[in-house]
Amino acid sequence: MDASSNERPIIIKKVKKVSGGGHHGGAWKVAYADFVTAMMAFFMLMWLLNATTEKQRKGIADYFTPTISVARVSGGGDGAFGGDSVFSENTLIRNGQGATLPAPAPQDKASGVDDVDKDPQEEEDFVAVDQALMGRGGESLIADNELKHITSEITDEGLVIELHDVHEVPLFEGDTDVPTPMLKSLVRLVYRAAHGMENPIAFEAHVAAEPVVVAKSEIWDKSAKRAQALRQLFEDVGVVDHRISRVTGHADREPVVTDTMSRRNNRVEVIFLRSR
Repeated sequence: MDASSNERPIIIKKVKKVSGGGHHGGAWKVAYADFVTAMMAFFMLMWLLNATTEKQRKGIADYFTPTISVARVSGGGDGAFGGDSVFSENTLIRNGQGATLPAPAPQDKASGVDDVDKDPQEEEDFVAVDQALMGRGGESLIADNELKHITSEITDEGLVIELHDVHEVPLFEGDTDVPTPMLKSLVRLVYRAAHGMENPIAFEAHVAAEPVVVAKSEIWDKSAKRAQALRQLFEDVGVVDHRISRVTGHADREPVVTDTMSRRNNRVEVIFLRSR
């Protein structure tokens, strides 16, 4: 045997390194955690929508509404105003009914200040009527089945009392402008709650969109007739003619829910306007 065969053999071990993590990496855990968090937030939102009333949801939305002035500046403007808008509609937050409409009336446009000059006594009257109707200050003047038809809000325009359809209890007979007993009862309750006020009043009506496209739409006429019917009901219970400021039909142009054909969009509004 050769002497060289007694030497210790040299063994070279090659280790193959795998980079990128594979199934042992942690990047997927971060993505999964984000997904679980998003799903939890989604289910929380669904639960809140189901567990709260419309008024509570509106309160939550109002809580997150900014209340300070903001300026909308265009970065591409190089004119005399440096891209800033000179219109208060574009530079002020639009509150309540004051200037949220696509084409607001002159008296409803933003005046260039955050708040209108409010009469303290008038504000107290609005709050008193609102509390009497909705029971926010204790007992409500109306029964629970009637309370479901009423939503009220104090805005820059005044006290807005909205009367709307609920499930199988409409305010008008079918597609007509004939008031139901429920609407007549609600009118009497609103008039009794606001009996001591002398503010001018506006009457407005809205209807749900039609499910099909028709050759001649009747929704404008229907909303106008319903607004007139509401005015007549208030005159019948004692509102004098000189207090009526306007009577308006809005057709289906201002839905309150995403589904424009929802019965919830069938509503009328009684607005006790501010005296100045």
